Amino acid sequence: MKSNNYHLTFFAFIITSFSFAQMHSYAKKIELKGIDSLWHNIEIPNTVFKDLNANLSDIRIYGITATDTIEAPYIHKTSKATQANDEISFNLLNRVHNTKGYYFTYELPNKETINEIILDLKDQNFNWEITLEGSQHQKQWFTILEDYRILSINNDQTNYAFTTLKFSDTSYRYYRLLIKSDVEPNLATVKILKKAKKEAAYRNYQVQSFQVKEQEKNTIVDVELSTKVPLDFLTVTVVDNFDYYRSISLQYLADSVKSEKGWHYNYRPLTTKTLSSMEDNSFELPSILAKKVRIIILNYDNQPLNISSVALRGFIHTLTTRFTAPANYFMVYGKNTDKSPNYDIAKTKIILPQNITNLNLRKTIDIQKKESITTAPLFENKWWLWGITGLIIILLGYFTIGMMKKEL
Repeated sequence: MKSNNYHLTFFAFIITSFSFAQMHSYAKKIELKGIDSLWHNIEIPNTVFKDLNANLSDIRIYGITATDTIEAPYIHKTSKATQANDEISFNLLNRVHNTKGYYFTYELPNKETINEIILDLKDQNFNWEITLEGSQHQKQWFTILEDYRILSINNDQTNYAFTTLKFSDTSYRYYRLLIKSDVEPNLATVKILKKAKKEAAYRNYQVQSFQVKEQEKNTIVDVELSTKVPLDFLTVTVVDNFDYYRSISLQYLADSVKSEKGWHYNYRPLTTKTLSSMEDNSFELPSILAKKVRIIILNYDNQPLNISSVALRGFIHTLTTRFTAPANYFMVYGKNTDKSPNYDIAKTKIILPQNITNLNLRKTIDIQKKESITTAPLFENKWWLWGITGLIIILLGYFTIGMMKKEL
């Protein structure tokens, strides 16, 4: 009986050891606590990203039981804004002009709530003011926008246009647009929209280092965070009050190499934007994992802008995970060669519960790698050398004595 128990215990030990071996190819693990239902969310902490692949492909959820390893599938989600644009139909009632400018009057067949009008103007290099009014019966008009600027600049230095009218929700039957221009605007199309938007959720990152320098005719802004994190949104604060329109190049630090002359930093292009006094200078970025960002502002012959700060934010990354069996679960990560997992639940439409709770994450633990045991070459062992030497002496002595007996 004792022998059978011993064999069972030994067998369980071998299976468990094999199960843990699946995790040994990863660098880090975090134990998951609070699993009490089929679905849970795991919010990836900022401290995890510095050890992840660029596409976050090396995250796995493993559950360890007495006899097996379970891989829990997950759906990777980010806290991006959700937006539904409803384009509202309308009729152009008239277009007239006087000394003030050119008027365009629109009628909505049904009373709708709108908050944005997009003007498609074929003109270039203009700087016009807009007045937008609303009315229910065209007898009394109410101001929605006044002295609202639209702009187009197209030259060797920049190609920038701002022709979108944004305002609070309004609900009128008629809208009258005045473009204050001496020449007739070439207004090709107009889109009237109701934009319903659920705002994105961000993590704000603490800037560790912020440096601004002038180089030739460019302003270079270097921003460094405390660790590598997902970057999705950047805001530049300019304190100057004059009008400006500058092309900017956004870059991120891909790697660095130390040489005899010091460190060489390799920045890669991320995107190009236009810094403008007409907008809030907030830019959504192509998602990237980075610790350092560089902003290059092309000033040409203009005076440099006074940049007071730069803010960086990133979406929250969540793993909505399905747990089908009781086990001791870990989130493991940190494997350069790993490819993204291929789970059915990420491809099919699954109705998830309304309120999915977040799991508690314990502290990060380094996964110890098993050291390979190497056997020293045979002749590096002194006991083997002594033994072989002794054997040779004995054999030589034996044959010598045999030869001496034959001679006698």
